[in-house]
Amino acid sequence: MKGIRIAIDGPAGAGKSTAARLLAERLGYKYIDSGAMYRAVTLLALRFDVGWEDEKKLAMLIDKHNICQNGLITTIDGEDVSLAIRSKQVSEAVSVVCKHPLVRKKLVEMQRNLAKDGAVVMEGRDIGTVVLPDAELKFFIVADKEERARRRLKEMVALGKDVTFTEVLENIKLRDLLDSSRAVAPLRQASDAILVDNTRMPIDFEINIMEKIARRKLEDKVEF
Repeated sequence: MKGIRIAIDGPAGAGKSTAARLLAERLGYKYIDSGAMYRAVTLLALRFDVGWEDEKKLAMLIDKHNICQNGLITTIDGEDVSLAIRSKQVSEAVSVVCKHPLVRKKLVEMQRNLAKDGAVVMEGRDIGTVVLPDAELKFFIVADKEERARRRLKEMVALGKDVTFTEVLENIKLRDLLDSSRAVAPLRQASDAILVDNTRMPIDFEINIMEKIARRKLEDKVEF
């Protein structure tokens, strides 16, 4: 039986990546981090001195370079940039880069192609509403801003980044504003998505709930 497509959306720092990765492992599915693809374009823009508002040149970068995403690993032309795309510079600019229609169109096509065979857990900000609106299962993960900032700070410190809680919190607030107010594919919960607030929820408990729902969906799909 062909596996289902699971879409996981939510704001920055809500734990989408961790939840998607762990859920994919439980189900034996492929995990795709769509946000990493936008970060890769942002990194290319930094390297080739392309302005954040130059939509055509940003789109051309996607055509000229081979961006690959496979869960925890993101490559550009074969180079592993998984750490480079998490830099402070990339984090501060990615919401501006990903607002452009041409950029989104090209990456959405790539993301849909990655999910076409099913058995995939894809996370981002517009997966359930734009990329895979017909996904068999959708989750929308949230947490309060302060908790998200604490989580993101811990991640960045572990990567050796010199940042403060205040800087990370302000970046979270800015990302929320840009992601929810952009004209193309704004961050919003799909009408058929299941809301998961994990502010005070242990990760194992969260994944157990999501796995049970996913397996129930798989059982419903079985034809007798």
